[in-house]
Order: sequence, then structure tokens, then C-alpha cells
Amino acid sequence: MAPKLYVGNLPHTVTDAHLNEYVINAGYQVVSAMVIRDKLTGSSRGFGFVELAEGEDLQRVVAGLNGQTLEGRTLTVNEAQPQRTGFGRSQGGRERSSFRGGRP
Repeated sequence: MAPKLYVGNLPHTVTDAHLNEYVINAGYQVVSAMVIRDKLTGSSRGFGFVELAEGEDLQRVVAGLNGQTLEGRTLTVNEAQPQRTGFGRSQGGRERSSFRGGRP
């Protein structure tokens, strides 16, 4: 499985292509880059993910990119964590198992 980075504190003007180009210009091989967008408005949520090419050293890339600036913003870069699903995931502030439809 290819290493995947979380990139936070992105400027809201950054696109997928811009993030991809930024990481490539920093000297790393990229498979894909994706800026996460709001489902309703389509505007950037300020973070994204970069999938690195096989063989790219994840720790070296994190060390090289974390703390760097992009359009005046200091990036937070670390290894992406697997997406949580099911009951462990937040359900709008309520745990699914404890919601009773408003009854005591």
C-alpha cells in the first residue's frame, strides 16, 4: 500500500493540482493529491491528502514538508490515519446507540 499524507492548514485557494505540484516541486514522487471540499458549498475545508509513490520514504517526506509554508500558511503534515467508520465515528454529537428519538 502506498504511503499517504495528511496535509493540514492549507490555504482555501489551493486546488488538487496545486497541492500535487507543490509536493512534486519539493522533490517527492506523488501518485495523487486531493483537497477536501465541503459537500454543500464546494469550498476547501483547509486540509487534504497526498498519496506518495511506492518506495517514497514517508518519514523523510513528513520531515521535509511539515512546517513549510504555502501561500503564507504553515503546513501541518503527518501520516494519514485510516478513516473511521461505524459506531466509533461521531454521529452529530450523539452516540448512535444512546439516541432514543427524544424519549427519556
